[in-house]
Amino acid sequence: MIEEVRTKAAQVAELCAARDLDAVWLQRVSSFAWATAGAASYVNLAATYGAAQLLIMADGRRFVITNSIEAPRLEREEALGKQGWELRVARWHESNAALAGLTLGLRVGSDGPLDGGTDLTADIARLRARLSPPEHHRLRELGSRSAAAMDAAIRAVRPGMTELEIAARLAAEAIARGVQPNVNLVATDERIFAFRHPLPTEKRLAHHAMLVLGGRRRGLCTSITRLVHFGRMPDDLRRRAQAVAHVDAVLISATRPGRTLGEVLGHGIAAYAATGFPDEWHLHHQGGLAGYEPREQLARPDSTEPVCEGQAFAWNPSVAGAKAEDTILVGASDNEILTATAGWPEIQIEIAGGVPIARPATLEIE
Repeated sequence: MIEEVRTKAAQVAELCAARDLDAVWLQRVSSFAWATAGAASYVNLAATYGAAQLLIMADGRRFVITNSIEAPRLEREEALGKQGWELRVARWHESNAALAGLTLGLRVGSDGPLDGGTDLTADIARLRARLSPPEHHRLRELGSRSAAAMDAAIRAVRPGMTELEIAARLAAEAIARGVQPNVNLVATDERIFAFRHPLPTEKRLAHHAMLVLGGRRRGLCTSITRLVHFGRMPDDLRRRAQAVAHVDAVLISATRPGRTLGEVLGHGIAAYAATGFPDEWHLHHQGGLAGYEPREQLARPDSTEPVCEGQAFAWNPSVAGAKAEDTILVGASDNEILTATAGWPEIQIEIAGGVPIARPATLEIE
């Protein structure tokens, strides 16, 4: 872990040299976790910027700037001192002058707002997405836990439950496995057709439910979606689910080193047209590069960002009434699905010039 932290500090130093800077101030929760091998700087789970920040100097010095509330936990439980960080702490009711004192007269960049500073938001996101073998191990563990939480929750769903009750079950299964449900979406029946981001309501399930889990653990993020249907699925709904599975398989197959995000998306757009739903991709983003944010960068038609070995991606194609979503890791020869659900029904999709790709089907319960 200490070696991982040192490597990331060296990457920041290289960024300083490339951008002619003396220091980088990391404010985002995701960046804090990345630079500390998974430490948590937040109190509010929804916060973008944490209650502690990091200052990394081009000369190698590293500081944690925080208050007297957060410092004991960061020292004792996150063990940041052992990682080589020097804490600069202010009382909770006083402003912390450490940043100003340490950076006086220096050229500073940041991943968040900083008067007179250089905007490094995109640069830091690229660094966060360069996952190392230890991060791959942690991401696999998160993917396995997220998939298990989803499987347990969705198999407990029954007609008559409200979306809020379903969401509570999904959250409970995730938290019990050490996964923070930072995205918890549930839609039933007609709401799956109406909304791409369905916040759960008091509506009760009749036949069809969609559960979406964005999980976070030690800073890393995975995404997974599954659907369940009680009774026989209508033919039109089955056709939509088949189309989404096909698009998802094409996106996963196309996510290989040497391609850009725009090129991968182009394959997905062509797959939408081939399945008879050419305009559906306009109605919601299709996902993209993942890591310490659920999406470090969304794929757009004009995206020139290259796909690299070792990166994580989460694609989420959808057609009204159906959706597919898993998190994958790009390997040297193939892609690994990190959120695969053991024992889940599958659709085998034939990809031209490649091996068949199994995608999750809707769980049908008679």
